[in-house]
Amino acid sequence: MPLDILYFAWVRERVGFGAERLDVPAGIATPLDLAHWLAARGGGYAEAFGDPSRLRCALDQDIVPLTADLANAAEIAFFPPVTGG
Repeated sequence: MPLDILYFAWVRERVGFGAERLDVPAGIATPLDLAHWLAARGGGYAEAFGDPSRLRCALDQDIVPLTADLANAAEIAFFPPVTGG
């Protein structure tokens, strides 16, 4: 399935660019599955996605847990946890 993937903050810095469109293989059902698949690509992907517990994501601009269902999503964004005060 084709999916627009956006990378923000240090995730973008490690991957080397802010966005790409990838054909995600069958069997990738959650953002966590996608993170593991991206990490296996090596290089900057391995650095950015090697520890998914350090990531947050949004599907079609709605923040969701890494265990959410990817079905029918057109866009996913990965970013670090945000703090504020």
